Amino acid sequence: MLTEKKSPDLWLFIVVIILMAIGICMVFSSSYIMAYKWYGDSYYFLKRQLIYAIIALVAFIFAIYTDYHYYKKFTLPILILSIALLSMVYIPSIGRTAGGASRWVKIGFFSFQPSEIAKFALILYMAESLTRKQLKDIKTFIRGVLPPLIIMLVMFLLILNEPDFSTSLIILGISFIMLFIGGTRVIQLYALMITAIPLGILILSREEYRRTRLLSFLNPWKDPLDSGFHIIQSLLALGSGGIFGIGLAESKQKYFYLPDQHTDFIFSIIGEEIGFIGTVVIIILFTILLWRGFRIALDSSDQFGTLLAAGITSMIVFQSIINIGVVTKMIPTTGITLPFISYGGSSLIVNMFCAGILLNISRYKVKE
Repeated sequence: MLTEKKSPDLWLFIVVIILMAIGICMVFSSSYIMAYKWYGDSYYFLKRQLIYAIIALVAFIFAIYTDYHYYKKFTLPILILSIALLSMVYIPSIGRTAGGASRWVKIGFFSFQPSEIAKFALILYMAESLTRKQLKDIKTFIRGVLPPLIIMLVMFLLILNEPDFSTSLIILGISFIMLFIGGTRVIQLYALMITAIPLGILILSREEYRRTRLLSFLNPWKDPLDSGFHIIQSLLALGSGGIFGIGLAESKQKYFYLPDQHTDFIFSIIGEEIGFIGTVVIIILFTILLWRGFRIALDSSDQFGTLLAAGITSMIVFQSIINIGVVTKMIPTTGITLPFISYGGSSLIVNMFCAGILLNISRYKVKE
């Protein structure tokens, strides 16, 4: 069987562009008050996000028209680079700390989050590794599961120690999904999950701030001015929006009530300004992305494309579920951005590049 090229998946292309456009609009709407107070320029965050968007669009178009098999030869260099960058956040002269977390590497005027690159590097490595192995090797623990498990654990521990619990969870989620799709025995995955449960309890109970976040999730009104402040303000924003919202740029919570309103809690501002309708539209768009992403994975012309598409789709959708779950008090508070929408260059550029790869995979179909 041969493969033939076709046009990229139109549904996915439209969804990604709409999400990025909504993001640019909401970044400005949620940040202009804060930008004026901190920098004397209401357009400070908007201008930076537009620059990120231009770079992201270039990466997006490049990925759409670059054969996804091309990345195979760069799997090992990208993996080594990503682990090296994750290690660099701990170097005082290079790593940048903000909000008590060392998640950024700063080189000159340029700073970025290595964990965003690490997610793609892990997906690429697992897709290439599982494709290269024979089915009988994949089903054995030593040859099939252990090598990607070691790489995943290295990344997991480096990211967890930043600390960045939410991204480390995404690393785990991506790994399990790709191992399952790659042909790993279900009994081995069950064993890994059972092993991970006590480990997860230990991680949650070890740090005081994680225990506090868990308790505040159960009852945020017990400490409304400290540990419960974020989630209470988020719920107030969502609740005050009603069905249709109070109007674009009319948010009250962005007047320094809701922290991180242009990054982690931008979904709350969407709910306040555009209402329940606006939040449902966002959820529908991510649902379409999930549908088209896994449709592309199922229709891929080879196993490498299937695994790559499944990994990228899982990464984007899993992150959006965690973000929306946090701001709606469905899961404990943890800092993570909403893909394509939240302010930030690293996340936007990597997600757009990965979406471009997904669209490139959709261009190849099997010809009988």
